[in-house]
Amino acid sequence: MKKVYLYTRYERFWHWTQAFLILFLALTGFEIHGSYRLFGFENAVLLHNNAAWILIVLIIFTIFWHFTTGEWRQYVPTSKNLKAQVAYYVTGIFRNTPHPTKKTSLSKLNPMQRLVYLGLKIIFIPVMVLSGLAYMFYRVQIDGAIQSPGLYDLYLVSAIHTLGAYILLAFVIVHIYLITTGHTLTSNLRAMVTGWEELEEEPLQEAEREVRRQDIKSK
Repeated sequence: MKKVYLYTRYERFWHWTQAFLILFLALTGFEIHGSYRLFGFENAVLLHNNAAWILIVLIIFTIFWHFTTGEWRQYVPTSKNLKAQVAYYVTGIFRNTPHPTKKTSLSKLNPMQRLVYLGLKIIFIPVMVLSGLAYMFYRVQIDGAIQSPGLYDLYLVSAIHTLGAYILLAFVIVHIYLITTGHTLTSNLRAMVTGWEELEEEPLQEAEREVRRQDIKSK
């Protein structure tokens, strides 16, 4: 095993900030829906809207970061080892079978992660942002005056936004579980905190180092 600096400071910053904002939006959003009372309805709406704007700003900066650093390539989907990766998550992980893909600085995500994260970035997150903005700003014109719409006018937007919230929460729960599937229980978590991750060395590199060790011993 060798330690590799895999996750940059900004990468870790946006990852943890995004995670916090998604959970906070869920917390305030479900209070707005009347699931419980914590902040109070008006405060929950205010906090939810402010957190949404912070998330939008974070998304804009992160998109810029992805394209200026070339990290967008991490999300390019591939079919290589995809079936093996699915089999690993379904059964292999419970049998301690070797991971079918190797993580490197140029390929941090396995084939399934690439598909899931790409879907989040180009489908679910945009749907949540657009439906949230529609809910926040939608108005109708009645008799020449701009008025707030009735409850039924925004039913579809609300349903889409709520469905997206459940999907994102499901993703977070699965994500938390998968954090524990590294070579140790906390290795993946430590990597996203410190930036350093322990990766398996390639067989060729190990062989080369063994040759060097033998050469040193013979001198």
